[in-house]
Amino acid sequence: MSTTLEKLEEQALQLPPEQRGQLIHRLIVSLDGEPEGTPEEIARAWDAEIARRVTDMDAGRTQWIPADEAMSRLREKFAQPASRKRRKRGQIYLRKK
Repeated sequence: MSTTLEKLEEQALQLPPEQRGQLIHRLIVSLDGEPEGTPEEIARAWDAEIARRVTDMDAGRTQWIPADEAMSRLREKFAQPASRKRRKRGQIYLRKK
């Protein structure tokens, strides 16, 4: 990580939680663009999606899996390659070959 980035991270981590959240939001928007719709529209869309999923479950069109099995599948799917190891929180380094 560059010195500038390390300093920026250090400063960001000293912000109060609310300001860190605002910073995170701004950074995500800078990558993904503004969300489509107002917060209320987004909430309504999620409510509709949840209702659709519950209806599918009740009708037998989908099947729930236990949380521990779902987490196990996710860990397996997103396992880090052996050439990558975690350092401290938020940092990853690649092993030199």
